[in-house]
Formats: sequence, structure tokens, C-alpha cells
Amino acid sequence: MKTLLSVLLVYAGTILFTAQSIVITGKITDDKGNSLQGVTVTIKGTKTSVSSDVNGSYSITVPDEKATLSFAFVGYYQEEIKVKAKTVIDVKLRPVAQSLNEVVVVGYGAERKMEMTSSSQVSTTLSGRVAGVVVQGYSGSKSVRIRGNSSIKAKDENYNREGYDNIQENTFQKVAAHPLSTFSIDVDAASYSNVRRLINEGTLPTPGAVRVEEMINYFSYNYPQPKDDKPFSVTTESTQCPWNKAHQLVMIGLQGKKIDYDKLPPSNLVFLIDVSGSMEEEDKLPLVKSSLQLLSEQLRPQDKIAIVVYAGNAGLVLPSTNDKQKIKEAINALEAGGSTAGGAGIELAYKTAQQNFMKEGNNRVILCTDGDFNVGASSDDALENLIEQKRSTGVYLTVLGFGTGNYQDSKMQKLADKGNGNHAYIDNISEAKKVLISEFGGTLFTIAKDVKLQVEFNPAKVKGYRLIGYENRMLAKEDFNNDKKDAGDMGSNHTVTALYEIIPSGVDDDELGTVDPLRYQKQKAKKPSASFSNELMFVKLRYKKPDEDKSKLFEVPVNASTQLASCNIRFASAVAAFGMILRNSEFKGTSNYKLVKSLAQGSVDNNSDMYKKEFLELVKKAEGLKSTAKNEGDEDF
Repeated sequence: MKTLLSVLLVYAGTILFTAQSIVITGKITDDKGNSLQGVTVTIKGTKTSVSSDVNGSYSITVPDEKATLSFAFVGYYQEEIKVKAKTVIDVKLRPVAQSLNEVVVVGYGAERKMEMTSSSQVSTTLSGRVAGVVVQGYSGSKSVRIRGNSSIKAKDENYNREGYDNIQENTFQKVAAHPLSTFSIDVDAASYSNVRRLINEGTLPTPGAVRVEEMINYFSYNYPQPKDDKPFSVTTESTQCPWNKAHQLVMIGLQGKKIDYDKLPPSNLVFLIDVSGSMEEEDKLPLVKSSLQLLSEQLRPQDKIAIVVYAGNAGLVLPSTNDKQKIKEAINALEAGGSTAGGAGIELAYKTAQQNFMKEGNNRVILCTDGDFNVGASSDDALENLIEQKRSTGVYLTVLGFGTGNYQDSKMQKLADKGNGNHAYIDNISEAKKVLISEFGGTLFTIAKDVKLQVEFNPAKVKGYRLIGYENRMLAKEDFNNDKKDAGDMGSNHTVTALYEIIPSGVDDDELGTVDPLRYQKQKAKKPSASFSNELMFVKLRYKKPDEDKSKLFEVPVNASTQLASCNIRFASAVAAFGMILRNSEFKGTSNYKLVKSLAQGSVDNNSDMYKKEFLELVKKAEGLKSTAKNEGDEDF
């Protein structure tokens, strides 16, 4: 009887506690009613927090009605609201500048002033602004600086110095002449978050900003975990190509082995932080500081952090330590100013990492910058050579990009490639959480390095093929067996997806063109062995363990039979089609926004993560921008 009574009391107590908990929902907007994504909603006095989604919506469970919620977003005043008996709390955040009389627009080397009679005039003048313009000041102030290279109007090229490579898309190759396709994996995802930033700010991206493979690989896919001692599994699938019904689409998916956070080796991390004058804007150094505070909170006792900064000179502001309080104080004390001696900072960061090297650990430099190097070793060649020399030390490199207006995307991508590392773009605190918290193992811990793929196509089944994306990762066929040739690295639980558009044998297609017969060589196509007659292609992979220099071989045949498209290939093809539309690719076929939405909607359900759901909203925004541009007669569209 006593036992029964005890159980009932515990049960009653549980019900009472649960009843006291309150689920708070709401929407967060700016003072003009625009939805704000990535706003951090925290229960004051706790570490419990959530972020608003693409529609500005949030949901958080508080312990009782005495709780206070804090709403924080870079560039806006922080708000604190007591829950009391509310279940719905909608919030309007105010930007950090109002009631201004004078505006100073700071470019690089010049300032422009505009006299304003009211705050409404500021709003009118700044309508249509692009990402990177941040108004700084306080209510009642007589002047304000608008810092950044972005313009008052998006078309003003004098205030937009962002740097992107000119991408020459892969073309269709004839199997008879080029039976092998060889490339390095790419786990970077910077292109997608950067494209998202541009679209959310009302600007369609330049083609050079759209790297289709990075957009595809921003998302995770439902591939099986490896079952043996290999660091990743390989999944293949083929189906009808959505944008060309006469073609086939083949997917190759790699799934990195998931290692629980607590079981990851100890980390020796060196934050290399750009504190030059170009990092003053709110979406640069202040966002860097918020992002690193998030990461420092996740540190285990065995992990250590050092901080190196660089502007006119480079300096060690925090020796390697696991003292969270010292780390937070060092981060909070960072201020921007000066020119950018990038080369000197990189030298000191690697030196610091080597001095604290963990033989069985994860040794990594994390570079946080807008990429605007202008002092010392600043040319692409000089910086790439410097990084190449340092990667042999066993210290890897992660490059985190921040900011707008002068963001040097192409330079940062090259540095990450040369440093056995990865490149991500942080456009808001929500993305910082994704890269540095949710995907910590994939971002900062390598499970396989120099991962290469080589695909051999069966000429009896395939007439031609095109690898979608990976233009800057293409390798010569001889590079596949050359262990000295650098390639991409894969992190814990990372997924890598590659798509081939296939022209089946027997299909007439002008994409392949014609070549006159050879005069001195007569080549006859060899018939494949009967045992391989049902194979579409043969996939070979090479990889090295992080501490080894000799590669291992992994082989997978792909059968010619097509199948009903899975959610994986449907979503990947939706993102690929979206990328080709943004690039206005000559290979987009019948791709349009309707097709993208149809493919994505058919592969996204209630169990899908927030990023895939957000993708649909982004497509709708881009479609709206495209329509607006056409209506206005913009020649760029």
C-alpha cells in the first residue's frame, strides 16, 4: 500500500510540474513587419535557447510563467519580455539607429555624407539596400555611420567589392573519347548560405557565387551509416532526369561515419580572427564573437583554444587554454581597426597550433574573416603557397566567411582547399549554430582525407555524361592513383552527393557534337564483357586515413536499371535545378521554379529538417525577385 501511495505521489508531482511548463510561440519581425530569421530566443538565466525560422516563427518551452525571454539579433536592440500568463509572444525588434539627422556612408578610402531631416527619410533612402549596410547609432543622435561596401542602391558598383570566380560549367563528354571522369569530393557548403543571404536581402546572386555542388551538399541526406571499418558508405541511384526526359540522372552519395561528440578526440583549436577595419560591420566581427562564444560553450575538459588576431600586425591574445571564462573574456575584448596582414596572422596561428600539438587529437586553425587581405602575403598565389606548406604539419584549416560588400569568396575557397580544410559562410547566428554546434564533428574533425572518385562509364549503356558542379575539383585521370595529389577531406557524419546527367546509348543528342575521324589511329570501341553488360558505370574511390599517407581503394558498380526516385535524389535534383536556374546554365533544360518546387515538395515531409523546409521558402523568394526584375526590364535578367 505504501509503495502504491509513493508511486501515486510521484506521478501527481510529475503532472503538476508538467502543468507548470508553458510552450511559448510567436513571430519575430523588424519594425516594418519583415520576418527575421535566426533571432536567438533565450530563457533568461539559462542556456536554453532556440532560433527563429525563415518565417520569423519560434517555439520554446519555459518552466513557468515567471520566466523571462530574451530576443537577440545582430544589428538590433535586444528585447526582454516576461512570460506571465502568455502563450503567444510576438516581438518587433528595432534596428540600432533611429531619428537620425546625418548619415556617413563609409567606403574604402572615402566617406559620403547625406543630410537627413527625419528617420523616415533614412528609411526611404535606404530602400532596396543589399546585405552589408549596417546603420549604427542611437535614438536622438545627430549622425550615423553606414559602414560597408554595399551601396545605398544595389546597382552601385563603387560600394560592392565582393570577389567571385568565373565558373566554366562542366560540359557533356563523349564516353568513346573520355570513358573516365575523375574529381575530388567537396564538403564545403559556403555557396548555399551566401546565396541565401543575397536572396534574403533582395538580390539574385551573380553566377560566380553559385557553386551547384556546394548548394547540394549544404543539406544532409538519408544515406546508411558504414557497417564495416570504412570511414564512409557509398549509395548509388539512377532515375529519369527531371529537366530532360531523354536523359538519366545518376546519384552517388557518401555518408561519413558518425562519431558521438563525447567520443571525438581532443581538440587543439586556434581561432585566427581578422580584426582589421573592414571587419567593423555588425555582420562581421560582432557576429564572429557571437559565433565563437557558442563554440566555446561546447568545449570539453580535454579541448583547448588559443586566439590569434591580425590587423596591421598579428598577435597572440590568448594562449592555449580550456578555461571558458578566459576564453569568453578574450572574445569579448576583440575590437576592429587597422589594415589586414593576413599572411603574418596565418604564420602565427600555425605556429601556435604546432606548439600545442595533440598527437592523437584534432589540430586545427579556424580562420574567421571577410577575406579582404591587403598587407603582407596577400596575393592568392602567396597565401595558397603558405597554406600548402603548413598542411604537411598535420594542422588542418577551417575557413569561416563573414560579412557583405567586400566578401572575398574565391580567395577563401582557395585557402580552404589548399589547407586540407573546409569553407563555410556564416550569415547569421542560426548558421553559426549549424556549422559550429550541430555539425561540429563534420566541420572540425576529419575522418578521411584526400578522397577522390573516378567513374568509368560503360559505352554499351552510356553515350555521354556531364558531372553537375565540382568544376574546381576536377582531376586528371592519372591523379586518381597518385597519392601525392591533394583532394578533399571528409568529416564525421558528413554527407557528399554528386550527380551525373547521362545520355543513354542510342539517344540522338546534339550536346556531344561531332569530331572528324583520326588520320593516323583507328580506334574501335571494345565491347564490355558479358558479365558487365548490365552495368551503367563503375565507381572507384580512394581515401587516406587522417594519419596515413597511403590511400585505400573502394569500388562500387552501378547497375543500368532505373528506379522510382527516392527522396534523396529528388531533393538533390531540386537543388541542382535551382542552382542551374540561378546561373542561367545552358544545361538547365526545362528547369524552372515550378519544377524545383515540385521536386522539393515531393521529398520534404514533417520529418525533414528545418533547412530543407527553408529551401522551399528561398525558392519562392528567388522566383519573386526574378519576376520583379523582368517587370522592371532589368537587362541582367
